[in-house]
Amino acid sequence: MYQLIFTPSYEKRVVKFLKKHADIKNQYAKTIQLMELDPFHPSLRIHSLSGKLKDLHSISINMSYRISIEFMVKDKTIIPVAIGTHDEVYKG
Repeated sequence: MYQLIFTPSYEKRVVKFLKKHADIKNQYAKTIQLMELDPFHPSLRIHSLSGKLKDLHSISINMSYRISIEFMVKDKTIIPVAIGTHDEVYKG
């Protein structure tokens, strides 16, 4: 099992995001649970990012929304950084 660490800035972003996108609240919760159990599960489509986001990975909530994460396999620690659409998350 992996440990998720939620920073205050991420928590603020999630509250704002879920207010705006209440229809995917359950999908978000399932994504977080699955990420904690197995971030490599195929449905999460984890992949590393490039450019100025090269230290981050992306996980899919669904085809429209992503969560960018700091992912430390060695420590089994995941720190969510940003949440939003593909463009919102990838613009850094």
